[in-house]
Amino acid sequence: MTTTLTPQDRTAITELLARHGHLVDAGDLDRLGELFTDDAVHDFTDLGLPAPVHGTAALRQAALDLGEGNPVGHHITNIVLEPITADRVHARSKGIGINADGTCASVTYDDTIARTAHGWRITRRTARAHRKPLGAG
Repeated sequence: MTTTLTPQDRTAITELLARHGHLVDAGDLDRLGELFTDDAVHDFTDLGLPAPVHGTAALRQAALDLGEGNPVGHHITNIVLEPITADRVHARSKGIGINADGTCASVTYDDTIARTAHGWRITRRTARAHRKPLGAG
């Protein structure tokens, strides 16, 4: 039996992913619970963090610790959703981060998203940097 997503689920998940940039760029870090489960794992080791971050409180603190090193703009595009079960989805998307000095970087987000009592939330996010063209390294 193939699991499918309703159009409403697809819209809700896409908006969830897009909301990340709006909240983070606005500094609304106290609202991370609108995006992530409380125990979500955030693996940004490919971007320089020493270890995965566990939970929204730790993610908030990591962003505060990074301070002026945070991008001023987070943009998401090329969202592809693959249902795992009726209540769990794998999302793959591209991210573009714009820094205060005008430089930018590209990442791929691999997210696991679950349906919760509060709606869809990210339970695991892995970000991988793109440093070479055509998938080389």
